[in-house]
Amino acid sequence: MSEHIVVDPITRIEGHLRIEADIDETGVIKDAFSSGTAVRGLELIVRDRDPRDVWAYVQRICGVCTTVHALASVRSVEDALKIKIPRNAHLIRDIMNEAIYIHDHVVHFYHLHALDWVDVVSATQANPAETSRIAQSISSWPNSSPGYFTDVQNKIKKLIASGQLGIFANGYWGHKAYKLPPEVNLLAVAHYLEALDWQKEIVKIHTIFGGKNPHPHYVVGGMATPLDIDSDNGIHSERLMHVSQIIDQAKEFVNQVYIPDLLAIGSYYKDWTYGGGLNNYLCYGDFSTGDIYDYKLYRMPRGVVLNGNLNEVLDVDLKDDKQVQEFIDHSWYQYDGKDGGKGKHPFVGETDLHYTGPKAPYKTLETDKKYSWLKSPRWKGNPMETGPLARLIVGYAAGKTEIVDLVNDTLQKLQLPISALQSALGRTVSRGLESVLVAGWMRNDMDALLKNIKNGDQVTFDRSKWDPSTWPERAQGVGWMEAPRGALGHWIDIENGKTKNYQAVVPSTWNASPRDNKEKIGAYEAALKGTPLLDKEKPLEILRIVHSFDPCLACAVHLTDLETNHATEIRLG
Repeated sequence: MSEHIVVDPITRIEGHLRIEADIDETGVIKDAFSSGTAVRGLELIVRDRDPRDVWAYVQRICGVCTTVHALASVRSVEDALKIKIPRNAHLIRDIMNEAIYIHDHVVHFYHLHALDWVDVVSATQANPAETSRIAQSISSWPNSSPGYFTDVQNKIKKLIASGQLGIFANGYWGHKAYKLPPEVNLLAVAHYLEALDWQKEIVKIHTIFGGKNPHPHYVVGGMATPLDIDSDNGIHSERLMHVSQIIDQAKEFVNQVYIPDLLAIGSYYKDWTYGGGLNNYLCYGDFSTGDIYDYKLYRMPRGVVLNGNLNEVLDVDLKDDKQVQEFIDHSWYQYDGKDGGKGKHPFVGETDLHYTGPKAPYKTLETDKKYSWLKSPRWKGNPMETGPLARLIVGYAAGKTEIVDLVNDTLQKLQLPISALQSALGRTVSRGLESVLVAGWMRNDMDALLKNIKNGDQVTFDRSKWDPSTWPERAQGVGWMEAPRGALGHWIDIENGKTKNYQAVVPSTWNASPRDNKEKIGAYEAALKGTPLLDKEKPLEILRIVHSFDPCLACAVHLTDLETNHATEIRLG
């Protein structure tokens, strides 16, 4: 007899994501539904505001994805007004984005996702000497003595003895789906704790170049970063060297801690091939070595791979109203006063809230009707996956040598085919491999910035189009980027110097979307189907798959009352 189970909330850090699944009599997920259970609406707040100020509002969409929405926003305005920023500003923006990539991926692996694969309580049974031997066999990281791991183990035992597991309280410890020996579990927990300290350092790059973190400062036309190597009031030599040192430390942590742990843990789960899903991959492209609008210079190439076909990369045009569209047939919105039937390109998109779901309290959503506050973005009518796996797949299919070589080398080490990447485990491995790439790019971009400054170029801002009287009466632009979680686009319509319409389509909207007008399912829903559950009371497999996407529902749920400025909270159950 089939069963219906609910996991709500499923995110570990923030957001309001609900997963409902139908389980057949053999314990396999036969259908799944992804629901964003809090409302989106920040686009309403920025309407009629000065486009140069919008980045500061939309950056508050999320404090976890801090900086990415600001960058997409300023790029949208610059695209609309045909502003070309100085080279130094482009490099600083990329360095800041690369810093959030490394920060986000490391935090995701250790603090948001590793506990789906690592049994913390099992670490109390480990032999610290054996953990030390394993650590020294896979890395030259200095914290690897038996005494060090004994101290970590004692901390865990003390937590358990107190009856309060603290940060490790929520977990299915002892679940039969865990495969790591106690010694590897202890290694992972030790680095979990180290990563907590490390992640505080890399964000200092934002405080130096952007003034603070979270939510560093940007400006349309470049960066408000006062480069002046001879002034105590600007970003002088000492601060630049501090950034350079942080970059080297980040690169070391990725290569000496993150990647060895990832491969060690992954080697025990090579047969965990579930969670592939759509096999449709979307990447907007980013990290240009020249002009941000020159797609040929992207380190992460732009394109689409459909049905896992690595022999073809399709072109993407974000201004083509037939390519990116958002549907609302299973979302609590209206278009032109109607409940669905057609998609809208973001330039003409609407944020017209229309809740028609069940009244609280309720047990299940009305999945045959509307069941989510997230819209359903589609590319030429196709549901897409976006994120680290999508970027590697598109880059691999495009023949980017740096990506191809790294992917092939890693798969050879794990003795796996390329098809193995199309899984929850592959998605997690992709995030680590991307960190290796991005850490190298960050080093190169910092070297390029230092070279520019050394040659006398300290310009970070172009004010030539700062005066609204020089703007056209009407202008539209799109700011795209690859955020850590995937393809991020902000579309703006400017009229008479004000924001007429604004739409943000975020990675977790692509991945967590509900069904569309043709009942095509989104990436989360597709990835869950066909997965067997070892224990329906503790659906660890659902956590593994959804967490492998690194869901960030805050990017899709914020609303503020425009009259009182109070946050609005909607409870569905």
